[in-house]
Amino acid sequence: MLSGSDSGIGHALAKYLDSLGFVVFAGVLKEDGPGAEELRRTCSGRLCLLQLDITSATQVKEAYLKVSEKVQNTGLWGVVNNAGILGFPADGELLPMSTYRQCMEVNFFGAVEVSKTFLPLLRKSQGRLVNMSSMAGGIPLPRYAAYGASKAALSMFSGVMRQELSKWGIKVAAIHPSGFRTGIQGTSDLWDEKEKELMEKLPADTRRAYGEDYLLGLKRYLLHLPTCCDPDLSPVLGNVLHALLARRPHGLYTPGKGAYMLLCIFCCFPLWVYDFF
Repeated sequence: MLSGSDSGIGHALAKYLDSLGFVVFAGVLKEDGPGAEELRRTCSGRLCLLQLDITSATQVKEAYLKVSEKVQNTGLWGVVNNAGILGFPADGELLPMSTYRQCMEVNFFGAVEVSKTFLPLLRKSQGRLVNMSSMAGGIPLPRYAAYGASKAALSMFSGVMRQELSKWGIKVAAIHPSGFRTGIQGTSDLWDEKEKELMEKLPADTRRAYGEDYLLGLKRYLLHLPTCCDPDLSPVLGNVLHALLARRPHGLYTPGKGAYMLLCIFCCFPLWVYDFF
């Protein structure tokens, strides 16, 4: 069962697993959206689409009942918590509280809701729980306070679940990709949507402290972000496949340029070295 299959990594992963012969339960935010329609058109008849807004306990329960009916007593082999949002990349002081709450609601609480709901099916099969975190969930990255905090919470949840669920043979992995082009990154539409909330609600002294040039530079950063991201998602897809199928999967995967190196610098060197780097 895979959440967030409308676009990006989730969409590519649904196609990839289907092409390998998996029975894929692809959760989508909009069952009649373009991402869902493309999955219907390009994937095999094995793929089953699920209407799944992970922030809705009702939809999560309905998805569980549909999957339970399909798998019956065999259980479910894997749950991949992929659905997530980036929010708006900006300094932590500038971000409105609504961005923090939204990131936690989707990236953390939604994944926990799905995990807790589907664990009885994983227990039957001694299956796998795979959580799509982020490089920002393992190391502090400027302008990602809300997103990074929510992904860090997800990573810690993964670690605790890995320990607690091992007695049932369930294996848990966290994926910490670096920058990949997934459609989650910035667009001018996102800037237009958030500019009023971000700019107009800033206290006057905060606005003066950062300066107009810096604040307008956030838009340039947002629009430039996709060009810095790798369009080739195969490292992430390969890591998820390993987490699902390997006899001894890793607890942590770091696909993409810089993900492992920066984590090593953060963990092994004094903090001032990481901050300087």
